[in-house]
Amino acid sequence: MNTQRVKDILRLEPQGNVLSVSGWIRTKRDAKNISFLELNDGSCLQNLQVVIDREAFEPKSALDLMQTGASVEVSGTLSASPGGNQRVELTARSVQVIGPAPADTYPLQKKRHTFEFLREIAHLRPRTNTFGAVARVRNAASFAVHRFFQERGFVYVHTPVITASDAEGAGEMFQVTTLDLDRLSKGGKPDYEQDFFGKPAYLTVSGQLNAEIYACALERVYTFGPTFRAENSNTTRHLAEFWMIEPEMAFCDINCNMDTAESFIKYVLAEILSGSSEDMEFFNLRIQPGLIESLQQVVDTPFARVTYTEAMKELQSSGFQFEFPVEWGSDLQSEHEKFLTEQVYKGPVIVTDYPKEIKAFYMKQNDDGKTVRAMDVLVPRLGEIIGGSQREEDLTRLEARIRELGLREEAYWWYLDLRRFGTVPHAGFGLGFERLIQYVTGMQNIRDVIPFPRTVKSADF
Repeated sequence: MNTQRVKDILRLEPQGNVLSVSGWIRTKRDAKNISFLELNDGSCLQNLQVVIDREAFEPKSALDLMQTGASVEVSGTLSASPGGNQRVELTARSVQVIGPAPADTYPLQKKRHTFEFLREIAHLRPRTNTFGAVARVRNAASFAVHRFFQERGFVYVHTPVITASDAEGAGEMFQVTTLDLDRLSKGGKPDYEQDFFGKPAYLTVSGQLNAEIYACALERVYTFGPTFRAENSNTTRHLAEFWMIEPEMAFCDINCNMDTAESFIKYVLAEILSGSSEDMEFFNLRIQPGLIESLQQVVDTPFARVTYTEAMKELQSSGFQFEFPVEWGSDLQSEHEKFLTEQVYKGPVIVTDYPKEIKAFYMKQNDDGKTVRAMDVLVPRLGEIIGGSQREEDLTRLEARIRELGLREEAYWWYLDLRRFGTVPHAGFGLGFERLIQYVTGMQNIRDVIPFPRTVKSADF
């Protein structure tokens, strides 16, 4: 079809242009002998008003098919709109109903639906204002992520979805197998030599360890792909399938890592604020008042940098009664992170040098024997948005740490080889993409910022 997008039409000067547009009817209203259609094709938040002269329109039967949800192709003349709600409108010469949507069965008849209801019809929710805006912002953020790294000489590496190692040592992984599950459920024992890979295999929880391989050859790399975690959680912050952004940099220490993470967050937020202004105004008005101002503050504010020990002292001396105890050696909870960013430092904070007991095996140990060169980037309103570290490049220390945690050393033979052959200081971080989209849109449930959420007992669509 030789049609134009609504987004482009709304920018045109109304000079009697004759054009065609396709889309879905959002609303229809009748006034005397005129019908008004609000047409949207997903290219932008705003609709295009289509004016139909019902007296002159043929065939009359098609008028009844022009209902909310129906898809149509309209040809007509663009002119200035006398109404105050839009600058231009399209006076229809012809309207072809491509796909009707009967009013008695189409579920999006009301102007507003709860997000809980819309999750039950994830195949239709992109047609709403909110989820159309989420999709466009997600697209803009994806593009900004790639542009940031590409402009700085990073190589995009596709790390495997199927793995035999647990990057985090958490054990919450989905197993991948071709073994007969029915037979195993009746008391059989798994013989992994007969399995496809000849050993237990899982869906990855992180591409980091594989990215380190390429960082130790190409210097700067990043991954951006799906990861999986079999965590039996039904909170507003957890998904079983989510996307991760994970850069890895050779010849880079914790300070280089912090610099990159700060630049990355500021770059992506600035790109979204400037390139998705219409959708961001919608979120600012309808979802999270003050959203744009808070994001702009993060872009404009230098990130404070403090050690975990310093952060704990600030929390302990605050006199504030937290739900979770503030004790050295315990992990920072969301309430602690928000307090640090909103009350103590009044802006973004990077916390470093965490106790090694609460961090992963691959993080570089400090000389004090108690802490590691980990870093978490905290932002107001959300808390942690990035987690990372300088990686342990010392073979002896890494082997000892793996044994200390009871991990299978043989499963990491290739990872240890990176320390045997040409080891270098290197660092990286990870950012859950859906958490980023939650943050920039103000959406409260992570299931509403991914097209098709995968959660406990839910894998529809």
